[in-house]
Amino acid sequence: MAGNVVPIAYVNNITSVPPWLNKGDNAWQMISATLVGLQSVPGLVILYGSIVKKKWAVNSAFMALYAFAAVVLCWVTWAYRMAFGRKLLPFWGRAGPALGQDFLLQQAALPASTHLFENGTVETAMVTPFYPMATMVWFQCVFAAITLVLLAGSLLGRMNIKAWMLFVPLWLTFSYTVGAFSLWGGGFLFQWGVMDYSGGYVIHLSSGVGGFTAAYWVGPRSRTDRERFSPNNVLLMLAGAGLLWLGWAGFNGGDPYAANIDSSIAVLNTNICAASSLLTWTCLDVIFFKKPSVIGAVQGMITGLVCITPGAGLVQGWAAIVMGILSGSIPWFTMMIVHKKWKPLQKIDDTLGVFHTHAVAGLLGGILTGLFAQPTLCNLFLPVTYSQGAVYGGVGGAQVGKQIVGGLFIIGWNIVATSIICVVISFIVPLRMSEEELMIGDDAAHGEEAYALWGDGEKYTEFTRHGNMSDHIMHGDMRTSIGAAQVV
Repeated sequence: MAGNVVPIAYVNNITSVPPWLNKGDNAWQMISATLVGLQSVPGLVILYGSIVKKKWAVNSAFMALYAFAAVVLCWVTWAYRMAFGRKLLPFWGRAGPALGQDFLLQQAALPASTHLFENGTVETAMVTPFYPMATMVWFQCVFAAITLVLLAGSLLGRMNIKAWMLFVPLWLTFSYTVGAFSLWGGGFLFQWGVMDYSGGYVIHLSSGVGGFTAAYWVGPRSRTDRERFSPNNVLLMLAGAGLLWLGWAGFNGGDPYAANIDSSIAVLNTNICAASSLLTWTCLDVIFFKKPSVIGAVQGMITGLVCITPGAGLVQGWAAIVMGILSGSIPWFTMMIVHKKWKPLQKIDDTLGVFHTHAVAGLLGGILTGLFAQPTLCNLFLPVTYSQGAVYGGVGGAQVGKQIVGGLFIIGWNIVATSIICVVISFIVPLRMSEEELMIGDDAAHGEEAYALWGDGEKYTEFTRHGNMSDHIMHGDMRTSIGAAQVV
């Protein structure tokens, strides 16, 4: 009998440890949330501040930092329940605060996530993880925040910071919450069985399409910036990229809402796909441009991480390698070949090529998930029983069609919602900085500069301080840069 005694540390007999709380799941979920938060702050703050020209380092980093902070406040005030609360419309939840302890200390639940058979009987019960709502609210908050931070990558180097301050809460409310509820919170795409394990559509496709659409309305960078936009610190950029890569363990590993076997598969597949994609992109750079690009390798890493996201815990390891090879080659082709040859794409100034690295890679990952989703893994996670990818036959053929329709909905909604938001903001403040501000950069936007490259007390003119215009035009190279990889 003595051998069956439960250690005191595992006895839930105190008020702060209710019977439904699983300490391991709660700890992993909060760690996962912290890892995803670190992807944004400081991960993308560092990456953005380093991958742009020196004169835009402060502005680019601050756009990411502001977005993170603004989303946190909006999320707990009204947006969380729009994405994961009770159903208002088939694609939207009812707005409401997530601030009181009566709500935050109860067991987590997604009230619209009960999945029914056609006859009305329950197929899959409501999602009720074994930790408090406070953990769920914060975990989903950092996903919402990184979506806006990723979107900012399309707008660096020219968007009016006041317009960005208005854009973030509006886009979160009218765009992000729709995708999140539709695919994760129990909306119509969730009920229909569209697969999006961890945000290939909700986060990456929406941020890529939203960023590209916003870039159209904001307008391009200055002519000299488009012609030459060299990173100010490649090594520091790699530090930000490293935080992004390893933080993805929380991004994909936390989405089973538990520390379980599917979480382990998701983390392993994430790293397999990222490595495969990075190496594929690098090989293509060597084959076609004779040199491996460091920035290109980071782009390949990102496309691999994005591509595996919708299927991280649903596909086998061999499929993760295939997805990595495709995510390292197809977005490479659209960025390096199609974008340079197709005039309409060149007219839209997507600063870091977010359309290619997130929209193209996210949609690709969603479709490939419809092909490679393994039946046993699907049953560990998905609300629709007997789901599987097309390569496994049976009902799998229809899954590819569902994935395409789900992607088209996210694309269409984001184009319309982002356009309306930008037009409304343009009546309040200019979307783009003035030409004079674009010439100066951080000092004009914030009164601050990234590096103290000038001595104390010396006298200099504004012209020498901010550089000669001719310095930006070298060797007569007047080609427009498209995405960060094109400047190398």
